[in-house]
Amino acid sequence: MLITTTNNQKFTDSSKESNAQTIFVCNSLNKKYIDDAKAHGCVEFIDDIALGSYFQDSFSSIKIIGVTGTNGKTTTTAAIYSILLDLGYKVALQGTRGFFINDEKMENYSLTTPMQLDIYSHIQKALECGCEYFVMEVSSHAIAQNRIAGLDFALKIHTNITRDHLDYHKTIEEYINVKNSFFSDESMKLINKDDKHIKYNIKNCFAYGLENPATYKVSAYSLQNGIHVMIDNFQNKVAFSSPMMGLFNVYNLTAAVAGVHLVTKRDLNEICEEVENFGGVSGRMEIVSSDPLVIIDFAHTPDGMEEVFKSFASKDITVVFGAGGDRDKAKRPLMGNVAQRYCKNIIVTSDNPRFEDPDMIIEDILSGISDKSNVIVEINRKLAIQKALQLYKKDTVILILGKGDEEYQIIYDKKLPFKDYDIVKEIL
Repeated sequence: MLITTTNNQKFTDSSKESNAQTIFVCNSLNKKYIDDAKAHGCVEFIDDIALGSYFQDSFSSIKIIGVTGTNGKTTTTAAIYSILLDLGYKVALQGTRGFFINDEKMENYSLTTPMQLDIYSHIQKALECGCEYFVMEVSSHAIAQNRIAGLDFALKIHTNITRDHLDYHKTIEEYINVKNSFFSDESMKLINKDDKHIKYNIKNCFAYGLENPATYKVSAYSLQNGIHVMIDNFQNKVAFSSPMMGLFNVYNLTAAVAGVHLVTKRDLNEICEEVENFGGVSGRMEIVSSDPLVIIDFAHTPDGMEEVFKSFASKDITVVFGAGGDRDKAKRPLMGNVAQRYCKNIIVTSDNPRFEDPDMIIEDILSGISDKSNVIVEINRKLAIQKALQLYKKDTVILILGKGDEEYQIIYDKKLPFKDYDIVKEIL
């Protein structure tokens, strides 16, 4: 990636693009290519943390909002983006679903958090389009690899920390520490007070939550016919409603409302009025059909699945799910166990097997299910969805989990067209 400052300084993180006119930005992933960059004629090198100083003046007019957490990043950032747009601001959004500026999609799906120079390039494009805010998802990989180095965040938001990405971080303790490191400085931050894993610098810290005292305290809520929430903010009592579902979305939307309030200082009632216009994110608690009731969600961790299941406590649940190959194997039996505790029918299938044998992935999941009398194994994901639809009865819900709005299935290194939403529509 090659980017240029306003005074025509050129930066790259690729040795192939290096020459005498570029500055090579060294990071943990490309340091082994420094000699190659020198061979291409590059003579100036800086560490990734120093890059921000070259863009400090040009980036000073845009407020960067970063959201991290195991679950809820995509919905929370999208809600902040939607509310800010509805309030009349110009805004950019970068995350799992792509890159957006002022309600226009600029780039398709990418990494949750792109590489450092890609982020800087996106901020430059946002500034060219007059954006006042840049909202971004911040992944644990991005924190560990310093992809967000040099960025001055106006607000950092924490959603929750549960088990994920242990194929990369190795231990849950390391994963928690990486997430918490994002909140160790003195920049303004917004913390989920109900998360027992969060540790943070108390300076410039605000909080939201349902169970514990917080700056933005949910004092009452209803999950009947959507979401209805009452928030206490000191002496200020406000309410919002949303067509979305699930207790976890009470948290996500409260974080979004609080975040917008902190960065804009607008009237809290005015912010809450815009929540109803946000209908959610495709592939996140997305209703594909009302009769039969079929919902798709991206939940791919034991905790994420449990939060979805708890949202349908009054219904019999049929679930379709698998687990990604070449990823954390230890979570697979935990996923099977949580499905056993909540679901009437369990259909275990393929997710993105990558280079692993899908049968072995399924065996890992099944090892967490002691009573397999209500379990169907169907390795073909399309047939698994079809079998779930055949099991539908009144007052039940079919939950198809793990892939959300992904438009492909990864088998070996091939991305084959496959979208859960389209498969359901085709079968129905």
